[in-house]
Amino acid sequence: MRIGGVEIMQYASEMMTMTSSSSAVEALNLKEASSWWTDVNESPIWQDRIFHALAVLYGIVSIVAVIQLVRIQLRVPEYGWTTQKVFHFLNFVVNGVRAVVFVFRRDVQFMHPEILQHILLDIPSLAFFTTYALLVLFWAEIYYQARAVSTDGLRPGFFTINAVVYVVQIALWLVLWWKPVRVMVILSKMFFAGASLFAALGFLLYGGRLFLMLQRFPVESKGRRKKLQEVGYVTTICFTCFLIRCIMMCFAAFDEGANLDVLDHPILNFIYYLLVEILPSSLVLFILRKLPPKRGITQYHQIR
Repeated sequence: MRIGGVEIMQYASEMMTMTSSSSAVEALNLKEASSWWTDVNESPIWQDRIFHALAVLYGIVSIVAVIQLVRIQLRVPEYGWTTQKVFHFLNFVVNGVRAVVFVFRRDVQFMHPEILQHILLDIPSLAFFTTYALLVLFWAEIYYQARAVSTDGLRPGFFTINAVVYVVQIALWLVLWWKPVRVMVILSKMFFAGASLFAALGFLLYGGRLFLMLQRFPVESKGRRKKLQEVGYVTTICFTCFLIRCIMMCFAAFDEGANLDVLDHPILNFIYYLLVEILPSSLVLFILRKLPPKRGITQYHQIR
C-alpha cells in the first residue's frame, strides 16, 4: 500500500507539471499573438500596407461595376437611367471614393477641422446605404406589380427615407463641428447603426417576400430556379452585411478598442470593410452580372 501511495503521488506530481507546462505554453502563444496584433497595429508601414490593400480591393470592385455599367449601356442604349444602371453607377462611385480615401488614409486622419475626417469616412457609407436601398426598391416594385398592387408610393418613399437619413446625418455633422464632444460621435454612430438595421430589415422583408412569391410559381416556369437562387443569395448577403455593420457600429460607439476611425486599428478596418462592403459588393455584382434582354422588356425599370 505504501508503494502504491508513492506511485500515485509521483503520478499526480507529473500531471501537475504537465498541466503547468501546457498552461505556460498557451499563455506564451496568447502573448505572442497579442504582441503580433499590437505590433501590426502600431506599425506605420503595416498601417499603410493594409489601407493600400483595401484601396486596391475597392478599386477592383469599382472597375468591375463600371465595366458592367458600360456593358448594360451597350446592350440597351435606347433606355435611359434604369434602376440597374443606377445601381451599378452608384457601386462604381461608392467603391471608387473608398479607394481614394484609403490611398490617402493617413492624410485624412490629420485633416482639420476634425469634422472633415468624419465626413470623408462616413459619406461612402451613406452612399452604400442608398445603393442597396435602391435594390430593395427594385424588388418591392417587382413584388407589388406581380400582385397587381399600386407602386406609386414606393419611389417617393425611397427618396424620402434617403433624404431623412442624409439630413439627420448632416445635422449631426454640423453639431459635431460646433461642439466636438464624445456624445455627438456616439449619436452619429448609433444613428448609422439604426439606418443599417433598417436596411437589413428591408432586405429581409422584400427579399423574403419575393423569394416566397417565386417559390409559388409553377416548377416549369422559365428561369424560376435561377431567379430563386439570385434573390435568395442576394437577400442573405445583404441582410448579413448590414446586420454586421449595425452590430459593429454599436460596439464602435462605446468601445474605443473597436473604433474604426483611427490609424492604429488597421487589422480591424480590413476585416470590417472586407465583410460589410467589399465581399458583399463583389458577390452581388457577380450574382447580378446577367445583361438585360435587348427587346421586349417588361420589368426593366427606368428612373423617372
